[in-house]
Amino acid sequence: MMPIADYPARYWHAIDDGRLQCDLCPRDCRLHEGQRGACFVRMRQGDRMILTTYGRSSGFCIDPIEKKPLNHFYPGSSVLSFGTAGCNLACKFCQNWDISKSKDMDSLMDQASPQAIAEQALKYGCRSVAFTYNDPVIFAEYAMDVADACHAMGIQTVAVTAGYLHAQARRDFFAKIDAANVDLKAFTDDFYFRQTGSHLQPVLDTLLYLRHETSVWFEITTLLIPGQNDSDEEITALCRWIAAELGPDVPLHFSAFHPDYKMVEVPATPAATLVRARDIGLRQGLHHVYTGNVHHAAGDTTFCTSCHAPLIVRDWYELTQYRLTPDGRCPDCGDRVPGRFAEQAGHFGRRRIPVVIHAN
Repeated sequence: MMPIADYPARYWHAIDDGRLQCDLCPRDCRLHEGQRGACFVRMRQGDRMILTTYGRSSGFCIDPIEKKPLNHFYPGSSVLSFGTAGCNLACKFCQNWDISKSKDMDSLMDQASPQAIAEQALKYGCRSVAFTYNDPVIFAEYAMDVADACHAMGIQTVAVTAGYLHAQARRDFFAKIDAANVDLKAFTDDFYFRQTGSHLQPVLDTLLYLRHETSVWFEITTLLIPGQNDSDEEITALCRWIAAELGPDVPLHFSAFHPDYKMVEVPATPAATLVRARDIGLRQGLHHVYTGNVHHAAGDTTFCTSCHAPLIVRDWYELTQYRLTPDGRCPDCGDRVPGRFAEQAGHFGRRRIPVVIHAN
């Protein structure tokens, strides 16, 4: 594996004033010698950009796929998950801030080549590898190389991302991805600007791209924060846009905020807020709306769109009932459920297994 300090980054160009501009995401960071971008991991070194976290991880863990969350992508299967450090957004409510806001590269204890990661996923029987914990777009070169190694072994890839990247990087990155969960953090640009230091439209562009120009299976998560993005009006507008622009079959997960990072004074999201949001989504015509990180039986269950029979019943991350036919249909009415399904459900359950992968 190439030494970390020497790993060349893609997506940049020189500008007239002598700086190098990063073209990965809409932040368009312009860097002098030795400076790092807002993500902290893309750095100018001489006359080029480098990725300082290539081959380095904040840790590896085998999770249930439902934890990503993905409810329509090989339910019950296990996924080898990892992230690096840094992020290109500045969310005041970040739930993984110790990783995404880390500027301490020494916290990246695990080193592993793309080949080693794919081999370990195969060894542990994981159907997929997930780039998660922090946003994988900022370590796109590493993620794409891991994806190539995984695909060579028949292992699929998952991205958990805020979807904040430019068109060229978007095309290259998602060409290597089989499934994604995209954070749609709110439905106003004011929220994006004030609370994340970014903008809404690039995220919508990513969702439109995934829906209309790729075969990537994707689901959407919206973290509801009391008093910030949880009004009936905003939730209605968000759900209406998804139904009209992406289609009613795209699964939407509403999840609960807990006080963290720079928003410790904001109360946790009541479970009733998620239930209310789910009801709004269903009324706006969405077929599959879930409530995340709260215990809510209906909000954990996948129902048939046509006959409304419960098809996949979950208890947190564990499947307690799986009634799909081998080709992904309702056994009662024959309607096909959107998603990617195996002939049989997985049985990984709610376990979380830390894994050590040695560099090679």
